[in-house]
Amino acid sequence: MKGILNFFTAGKPAPLIEDNSKIDALYKKYRWRVMLAITVGYGLAYPLRLALSAMKKDLIDGGIFSAAELGSIGSALLYSYAFGKFFNGILADHANVKRFFTLGVLLSAAVNILIIGTTTLWVWIILWGMNGWFQGFGAPTGAVTLANWFSNKERGRLYGIWSTGHAIGEGLTFIVSATIVSFFGWQAGFWGPGVFGILVAFGIYYFLQDKPQTLGLPPVAQWKNDTSSKASDDNEELSSTKKSQMKIFKNPAIWVLGLSSALMYVTRYAINSWGFLYLQEDKGYSLVEAGGLLGLNTFAGLAGCVAYGYISDKLFNARRPPVTLIFGLIEVFSLIVIFFTPDGYHTIITSAFLLYGFTLSGLLATLGGLFAIDIAPRKAAGAAMGFIGIFSYIGAGIQDQISGILIENGTTIIDGVRHYDFSNAIAFWLGGSVLSMLLALSLWNVKVRN
Repeated sequence: MKGILNFFTAGKPAPLIEDNSKIDALYKKYRWRVMLAITVGYGLAYPLRLALSAMKKDLIDGGIFSAAELGSIGSALLYSYAFGKFFNGILADHANVKRFFTLGVLLSAAVNILIIGTTTLWVWIILWGMNGWFQGFGAPTGAVTLANWFSNKERGRLYGIWSTGHAIGEGLTFIVSATIVSFFGWQAGFWGPGVFGILVAFGIYYFLQDKPQTLGLPPVAQWKNDTSSKASDDNEELSSTKKSQMKIFKNPAIWVLGLSSALMYVTRYAINSWGFLYLQEDKGYSLVEAGGLLGLNTFAGLAGCVAYGYISDKLFNARRPPVTLIFGLIEVFSLIVIFFTPDGYHTIITSAFLLYGFTLSGLLATLGGLFAIDIAPRKAAGAAMGFIGIFSYIGAGIQDQISGILIENGTTIIDGVRHYDFSNAIAFWLGGSVLSMLLALSLWNVKVRN
């Protein structure tokens, strides 16, 4: 056991390289590689957690599970992800992230392959819950990697790029998984991502690196001559990583940020988890059409993440709240258009989905981690990310259970045909975004840790 723990522990600093040209070359080489690993690798591993979304109608119509039961299965992943992201975030601050992240993706892939062997409800709840815990290795790894390889003045832009990973993953899930399920059945929606996830894990292991110091490189603040980062590093050397992590629990702004993120995740996972069913039953789209629309929405999020980071860094001097307000107002407006536009106006609905995806991804970038990393000590980047994750995914999990019940209660069967009334669910989903925006506004004057 001690040998296993040592294998996953962060490496010790190597002798410092004295040649500045070699330092520059190594930093330039590895920085793009670690960004590729935490962005593309994270995105390609994302379908392992969203596989269930594309097959809900098939599972309900086939009499395998009800909407309420699917809500329980989905919430098991989200609840375990919430706490897994937090505890794994604490571990990530101490871990060799290269090995840590790879293990999480491999275990998540194994769950996706194993789950097709049964349709017993309690087994699905346990396995899908385990999947959530393993998925919780990814986001803290990204936060720690960003903190170790990029300076404070770069953080907003690079965080925005990294945040495109979830949009890549969601887009792949909604388009590819919907097509696979349509042609090969719901089981293929699990084993396809599972097999692909194993390949992704090997790619992550190849590209990702531990801390720069393990390669003989100086801290990134010193290399970039970022005085604000350097001051932070010098101060934090006086305290241990554990003490730095404890500071996040004493910061009221992080608690408010967590609640705001939780409410935004109500809306996010309502669309992710129930969007297929809603578009098929309420708007008349086919499974593949719904997947294409949801995929288009998430690909718009690629631009949204980058735009949020760039706008907040360059136009607002790294102030997040003003940009959050702008994005929040547009996001709420786009949801109103999506939910209340009559059937048949597909161009308007598509445009609204593009706008929603663009703004939501920017909001997720800041509420789900960027602002917390701004506020928290550098040595507690993983823990801060994980702490916000608890709020975010408890909100998402509660959403899945409540949405399942609301949809189930709004379902009637006439002449053997199911008819859905989504009005109560829509009020719940939209309300999450509005309340999230109001809470985020309360952080307008919060100061960022330099």
